[in-house]
Amino acid sequence: MNEEIAEKLDIGIVVSSNTYCIVDLGCSAGPYTFAAVNNIIKAVKSKQRPYFPNPKISSVTLMIMRELYNKTTLREETAKESRELSEAYPMAGGDGLHSYANNSSLQREALDLAKVIMMKEIAEKLETETVVCSNTFCIADLGCSVGPNTFAAVEKIIEGVKLKYESLGLVSEIPEFQVFFNDHVTNDFNLLFTSLPQDKPYYAAGVPGSFYGRLFPEASIHFFHSSTSLQWLSRVPKEVVNKTSPAWNKGRIHYSNSRVEVIQAYKAQFDEDMERFLQARALEIVYGGLMVLIIPGIPNGASHSQSLENMIYDLLGSCLMDMAQKEIIQEEKVDSINIPAYFTTPQELEAAVERNGCFNIERTEILREAWGTLPNAHQAASHIRACMGGVIKQHFKDDIIDKLFDLYHKKLEETLPFVFESGKRMDLFVLLKRKPIISPFFPLKY
Repeated sequence: MNEEIAEKLDIGIVVSSNTYCIVDLGCSAGPYTFAAVNNIIKAVKSKQRPYFPNPKISSVTLMIMRELYNKTTLREETAKESRELSEAYPMAGGDGLHSYANNSSLQREALDLAKVIMMKEIAEKLETETVVCSNTFCIADLGCSVGPNTFAAVEKIIEGVKLKYESLGLVSEIPEFQVFFNDHVTNDFNLLFTSLPQDKPYYAAGVPGSFYGRLFPEASIHFFHSSTSLQWLSRVPKEVVNKTSPAWNKGRIHYSNSRVEVIQAYKAQFDEDMERFLQARALEIVYGGLMVLIIPGIPNGASHSQSLENMIYDLLGSCLMDMAQKEIIQEEKVDSINIPAYFTTPQELEAAVERNGCFNIERTEILREAWGTLPNAHQAASHIRACMGGVIKQHFKDDIIDKLFDLYHKKLEETLPFVFESGKRMDLFVLLKRKPIISPFFPLKY
């Protein structure tokens, strides 16, 4: 194969793109597919054009079109790289009683509220010129989990893009759509793929890995979307589990009502993660490309102890401490667990974007300041279990999960009315647009 690539490959086919795409059909789940594509990449990189002796191939992307849905080996091969970048706590997989698929209605409410705004902003801000070098419009949903919310989001984006082309009289130029679904390597991609709509108006591919690092080739994505994902940090701040640190968060599992050093450690981790997130997206998105972020947070001026979500997490922590006092679990284990989530304010988020400097903030909008349909204690406990089950299981045995959430359900029944009445929260819609590079040395490019 190497000899044939050296003889027959025409590097000129990559002239309109900086990305060389390889597809392995029927890859199964074995190591052979990785060996095959690595061999192809090596051969492509060594290919030389007679009239251009040192061709630059800056990135090669592999899109695996799978006939089989078992991704066990792929997860094992990429898990080490992902762990080095971040801790992975995906939402509960499957479609059972405690799955995220059946306990994500609160996230869906925020997404539904954002649809009208997103359609309007696409109509006004989308630049069709960004697709000038290709007839493919690429969309990436970051933190997709298992659906069905992710499918509703990308279909609305595609509808908006099509309407934009139609409004300009460019019906014949409407591009094809490629959608990349991204989440942690251990996400339940099996369920995601088997749940894809049969009549989907796009080509689909899964991209496992943390969105706090690079996921895509340079300037390859036209539209990024991420909903209720960026509150999750890449890792628990190291200081809060260090017994010698002033920020050691003993007896608590979150920063709410903790000492100021703990709050500062969480804030510093959020700032670091947002910079990594924005820098990676700045490289991957085309100039003029759009990014929609829907982020749960707290209003400007509100204290972290007033956050509705933080109050709910504190209640979960009190359940763990109760179980430790009854010697069901060890108190040291409770001291070592912290929830890797931070609920930001609009001002903090805007400051992070401005520090990065690669995006213009086109619009910010508070979607809601309370949940539209208030969950009862059972629904709230199921929602938290679907989101936090992975974190709990990594620190404690599986057999405590039912006991923990039974206790949590009872405490929620007693305190939920007070939490809803006094807790503060909001869902923030943010539209970012990649700034162009305009200078004699770095011309505007798409």
